[in-house]
Amino acid sequence: MDAQAAQNVGAQSTEAMRPVLEAQDIARVLTRIAHEIVERAKGADDVVLLGIPTRGVYLARRLAAKLEEITGTKIPVGSLDITMYRDDLRLKPARAIGRTEIPGDDIDGRLVVLVDDVLFSGRTIRAALDALGDLGRPRAVQLAVLVDRGHRELPIRADYVGKNLPTSLRETVKVQLQEEDGRDAVLLGQRTDTAAGQ
Repeated sequence: MDAQAAQNVGAQSTEAMRPVLEAQDIARVLTRIAHEIVERAKGADDVVLLGIPTRGVYLARRLAAKLEEITGTKIPVGSLDITMYRDDLRLKPARAIGRTEIPGDDIDGRLVVLVDDVLFSGRTIRAALDALGDLGRPRAVQLAVLVDRGHRELPIRADYVGKNLPTSLRETVKVQLQEEDGRDAVLLGQRTDTAAGQ
């Protein structure tokens, strides 16, 4: 999730937010994305899924399980920490460095699908591409997101989108996943902090 989106999340309690996706919707869109990956990749033989912490990692694991159901092939899945590649490091308080786990030998010559929960400004994905470049040279890189809320600041788009959710900058999107939050939902609400609209 973009840093700005994460900041937005903290600005409001979830009680005042309305659900736009429930658990069964999330399961359905992940199944659709898995089928789209198989179709576009013409199988899944050289696919590697890398989730962007935190919720992107859980989504990547779920996608890997669905891909295995569809193809009968175990799909390598890992995580890609982007902390040191962010362009807002000097603007925000220090944050803990997460874990990067590259499954298998490496990513050279593979189709890497980056997985994240919300696509917003595009800055998180730019950082992920920089981090990926230091790890190897994939054959191609694609992006799968659960929610695309618009407001791009960089020329980045997702190849696979669970839900396009047009939002205003005064709104906030929060993704909740069972593994982290005890439930699956995508919530939309109004920002209540003073930075709204900036």
